[in-house]
Amino acid sequence: MRFLCLLALWVMGAAGPALAQDTAQQTDVAQPAGTQPVATAASPDGKLALAITINGEGRVGYAVSREGKPVIGESHLGFLFSDSRQMLRGMELQSAAKSSKDESWQQPWGEWRTVRDNHNELVTTFQERDKLRRTMRVRFRLFDNAVAFRYEVPQQPNLARANIVEELTQFRVVEPGDAWWAPALESNREEYLYNHTPIDGIALAQTPLTMRTRSGLHLSIHEAALLDYSGMNVARVHEGLLEAALTPSSSGPKVVRDTPFETPWRVILIAPDAPALYHANTVFLNLNEPNKLGDVSWVKPRKYVGIWWGMHLDTQTWNSGPKHGATTAYAKRMIDFAARHGFSGLLVEGWNKGWDGDWFATGDDFSFTEAYPDFDIAEVSRYGRRKGVRLIGHHETAANIVNYERQLEPGLDLYRRLGVDTIKTGYVSDAGGVQALDPNGRRVFEWHEGQVMSRHHLKVVEEAAERRIAINPHEPIKDTGLRRTYPNWVSREGQRGMEYNAWGEPKNPPHYDTELVFTRMLSGPMDFTPGILSLTGRGNTPIPSTLARQLAYYVTIYSPIQMAADLPENYEANPGPFQFIKDVAVDWDDTRMLAGSVGDYAVVARKERGRPTWFLGAITDEEARTMTLPLSFLERGRRYRAEIYRDGDDADFRTNPRSIVIERRVVRSTDSMPVRLAAGGGLAVRFVPLGR
Repeated sequence: MRFLCLLALWVMGAAGPALAQDTAQQTDVAQPAGTQPVATAASPDGKLALAITINGEGRVGYAVSREGKPVIGESHLGFLFSDSRQMLRGMELQSAAKSSKDESWQQPWGEWRTVRDNHNELVTTFQERDKLRRTMRVRFRLFDNAVAFRYEVPQQPNLARANIVEELTQFRVVEPGDAWWAPALESNREEYLYNHTPIDGIALAQTPLTMRTRSGLHLSIHEAALLDYSGMNVARVHEGLLEAALTPSSSGPKVVRDTPFETPWRVILIAPDAPALYHANTVFLNLNEPNKLGDVSWVKPRKYVGIWWGMHLDTQTWNSGPKHGATTAYAKRMIDFAARHGFSGLLVEGWNKGWDGDWFATGDDFSFTEAYPDFDIAEVSRYGRRKGVRLIGHHETAANIVNYERQLEPGLDLYRRLGVDTIKTGYVSDAGGVQALDPNGRRVFEWHEGQVMSRHHLKVVEEAAERRIAINPHEPIKDTGLRRTYPNWVSREGQRGMEYNAWGEPKNPPHYDTELVFTRMLSGPMDFTPGILSLTGRGNTPIPSTLARQLAYYVTIYSPIQMAADLPENYEANPGPFQFIKDVAVDWDDTRMLAGSVGDYAVVARKERGRPTWFLGAITDEEARTMTLPLSFLERGRRYRAEIYRDGDDADFRTNPRSIVIERRVVRSTDSMPVRLAAGGGLAVRFVPLGR
């Protein structure tokens, strides 16, 4: 076909844009009859092909195929404005330019030490044919496992300011299949169980939105580099046609930007299976700018404990009173426990004034510099530093950023003086309940992922970086890879974590975690707060997990800061399983997804940063599974002591969750490991090198 011939010429090095000259139909990229590509591009390995089209109405479109089979049918692009005609029809191609890049860079911390950025780029410029003559560029990047694009709107007389009501971006998924998605713009922010439906059953979904087509191809739609813009959700229009749906704003337009500006990248991961989909998540990092902070050696991956779980159990409180958790005496006992077992951080929630009364309603009373009388923050910090345990700060805002931004600098300055190098922030409120000031100084209500919060989160991260403090937001804006540009943005929540197993109804079922790995975890680290060895929540209610599964979370659900979230007495009562939590690393040289299926199971191996030790974690859904895992990821010719924490033969999350076997054996890279995962169970292994 004409398109494939043009693509072949481009791959062989033909210069300049490939312009279509005939009227042959291009069915290999799912274009409607009569529509011709005006430019084409391919991924570095040639498997993904992109065609840019302009139809009879002058609507710009794109289509994607993989190995000659349509994946994304012709999907249109454009904007809807509140004060001007939409930018959608009557467009013509002005220019198309191509370039390539293949380089590697190193993360200061992460799942991989080295990340390769290998892509081909096509930059297309379009202009309206009418008297407005407005111009937009669309920059496409093709990786071997993804297609990404963003709009770039130059400064121009007839578009000095863009008041964007909606981004008219489409994703036409050609083949039917399954989808895993969490609902968007609902009251509980991002914290919903995933819906598993046909692709045609998607309603209004958060991203990442993951799909598996009938032929087994895996897709995920998300965004990268969300800066000064509204977060993108995805809505189904009909059949396989999905459209961007930007998060609303109190001002009317969802985005207000002066030209010139760039949108976030719209990203479609395309992989042959679930493990390959997980490995594709480096695309989001590669679409962000390099580190802007310079030396970030002060950002320290760590494991920590906290005055936290007791509040969720209702045995302690955030507010003052007889059950107040954040007291000087209890914090010192927690520091002693942390130091004794090798944890370098203590999170203390509820230390500051403002938790009494209905703080959830307004957040106006929170102070970020004044402690309750029974908590001496300076003394606790001094005591912890003497024992090698840093206080981890906490700023709960109740999503009242009016109050928080007024106190942001003095609050950060206090922590800097005390030697606090990490802060957990919080934005607990109903979705749409963020309190902010509009340009006229009036208090308005915004969404957690709107443009206002995009600006706010970056402000917090930048102010913290000036003081060498890392930020871990809960109830956050979504992760879009900005940790590359701002490496002090170390983790975040952004989905249902372990606290839902304390009091949630329903609790997180086992299949939720195996969905999480291939949805939310594609976007970046999650502060999931694992390690509940009691296996009980509030009122002694059972947590749907085996003991081995709680250990496996430390490997399967990545974060550079990992909490040992249970109470100290529960760790002291379970010294065997607790040993793995003490031993497991949090920073990695390499990561391998050994096996997995969305919503069914996931098996991950990771090599410790700067050391030859490997760790393996596996989790399954409500179904017990057996498999044999090759250990070929281990160094050839070297023996390892495998320290294995596995489900007992009679383990089951419903009937016998505490059954665990801890054993050791010597293995090599040429060996295979038989694995049995109990229903709702898991596996955790530490591979310690023994020599040749």
